[in-house]
Amino acid sequence: MDAPAFGLTDTQREFRDTLRRFCDERIAPNAAEADRTASYPWKSFEACRQMELPALGLPPEFGGAGADHVTQAIAIEELARVCASTSVTILISKLGMIPIMNWGSDELKRRYIPRVASGEAQASYCLSEADAGSDVAAMRCRAVRDGDSYVLTGSKYWITNAGISDTYTVFAKTDPDAGHRGVSCFLVEAEWGVKVAKLEDKMGLRGSPTGEIVLDEVRVPASNLIGQEGRGFHIAMHTLDRSRPTIGAQAVGIAQGAMDHAATYMKERRAFGGPISDLQGLRFMLADMAIRTEAARTLVYRACGLVDDDPHGELNTIGAMAKCIASDTAMAVATDAVQLLGGNGYTKEFPVERYMRDAKITQIYEGTNQVQRVVVAKSLLS
Repeated sequence: MDAPAFGLTDTQREFRDTLRRFCDERIAPNAAEADRTASYPWKSFEACRQMELPALGLPPEFGGAGADHVTQAIAIEELARVCASTSVTILISKLGMIPIMNWGSDELKRRYIPRVASGEAQASYCLSEADAGSDVAAMRCRAVRDGDSYVLTGSKYWITNAGISDTYTVFAKTDPDAGHRGVSCFLVEAEWGVKVAKLEDKMGLRGSPTGEIVLDEVRVPASNLIGQEGRGFHIAMHTLDRSRPTIGAQAVGIAQGAMDHAATYMKERRAFGGPISDLQGLRFMLADMAIRTEAARTLVYRACGLVDDDPHGELNTIGAMAKCIASDTAMAVATDAVQLLGGNGYTKEFPVERYMRDAKITQIYEGTNQVQRVVVAKSLLS
């Protein structure tokens, strides 16, 4: 099923068509294997490198393509339509670079962004801890100034790309008594002593490694402080505001992929003397799936547009709305896709059960949907 391209430019429509063919030919064939073996989809990542997708959202003066955020959303959506794990490989490095792009020194930008843009290096974003997920200010990871360096000690949990990334954007307390005002942000190279304590055995996104990283007195040059001391919480929240809409795009892609498979199956599967696509009850289910997906897509694109141009300060609220509705839609649509395939949907022979497992995390990471609702309600009541 082709989704309508409401609001897109001709260039964006052409880009989507090109990405769709690329994903069907180069990414989709690797998706089931990455999920089954819980292994990083290197073939897919190399294909993305050849398409220069890691450069898409990075600034052109540092080797990036400088694409607008709606175009970036289209790319993530098309990747997630066939393999959500591969879409994360592009999302996470961009997330790790956003603090440098917006708050880092020119030296940090020159040193790190070009390598990520080329796909030579990958990045992770290290904010959460065992007791500091939604409550970011409760983090315990410490950064102590020592001459021309900071010494970082602590653990970070739920780190995407753990063990794969070359750099880790780490948030740590430089002033443990100052609450959220005591958090600072650092760019840490993996070879400086970042250790992976464990990798999670996850329900979904199994091709994207998630783990606990440990920093045991890791020495980081003071020049790798991103922004100013004590501004880390501000950097983290503003970074997530800018990245959440593309998580919404990932969720829309998952929903679209699940719906596409369900529609194809309905036309092929026969019961009661004809294809089950002739059954009105099932047609209504499919129609509702399409309606919800297109509504989510439109709000995601609006939020992505606000990342580039937000004169009225709506990004925080609209971004939360977009991420929330898109991820709830992905979960509902993928679950209905399993239902439409009946018993076959519950087996790994068909991909819709993978879409359902992958969809669930979009309701949890980069801010749970309960947190997104808190953000929206706060805006309404302010």
